[in-house]
Amino acid sequence: MNKSSLLIALAAFAAIASTGVRAETPDPASQFALQTEGSRTRADVMAEAVTAVRTYSHVPSGSRVVAPVKSAVPTAIVRGEAAQALRLGKIRSGELTGLEG
Repeated sequence: MNKSSLLIALAAFAAIASTGVRAETPDPASQFALQTEGSRTRADVMAEAVTAVRTYSHVPSGSRVVAPVKSAVPTAIVRGEAAQALRLGKIRSGELTGLEG
């Protein structure tokens, strides 16, 4: 058999096999029929879409830098209190292994 007759036979087989295949609308009583009832108007949905586009930011919220907190207490006083708490044993120092009580 040469290539052209093989190609014609293959095309004929594909045409015969595809005659029974067709797409049709599913039966409304079927479990596969999708029925939706919308309660909002088209204008409401469009207004919501416009608002979403206007407020969209391409910067992920987790990558934003938090503004530093302003404090009235000078740094030297905070460091002194921390050093005193460390000496009195109120806070820990060094690495924490998680096994300590």
